[in-house]
Amino acid sequence: MKIEIQRTDGLYHMKARNETGNTVEMDGAPAIGGTNQGFRPMQMLLAALGGCSTIDIINILNKQKQNVEDIRITIDGEREPNVEPSLFQDIHVHFALKGDLSEEKVKRAVDLSMGKYCSVAKTLEKSAKITYDFSIEK
Repeated sequence: MKIEIQRTDGLYHMKARNETGNTVEMDGAPAIGGTNQGFRPMQMLLAALGGCSTIDIINILNKQKQNVEDIRITIDGEREPNVEPSLFQDIHVHFALKGDLSEEKVKRAVDLSMGKYCSVAKTLEKSAKITYDFSIEK
C-alpha cells in the first residue's frame, strides 16, 4: 500500500493519491492557518473507521442473503483535551441500515466487524474506547 501526498496551495491544503489514482483532500484547521478545503487528518481516521466497518457489514450481510437498501454511519469522536498529541479517547459509531433485514443478522454483522474484522477499529481501540449501536428502518 502506498499513498503520496502533495501540498496543493495555501499552508496546509494537500491532496493524497493512492496507487490507483484516487484522491482525497486534506487541510488544517483555520486556527493554524488552514482553509477548510479538505478533511483534517483526524477526521480521516474517523472516516476510515466508518468506511472499513461499512464494507465489512455489507459483505457479511450479503453472504447472509440480507438485502441492504441503504446504510448510513454517524461517528462521534472525542479527543483528549489539552494534550499533544491529542488522541481519540472515546468514539461512538451508529449504523443506520434500511431494508427488510433480520435484527439478529445485523447485530452479528456489526459485532463481527467492530470486534474482529475492521482493521481500523482494531488499530484505534488501542487508545480509544469504541462503542457502537445500530438501527434498522424497514
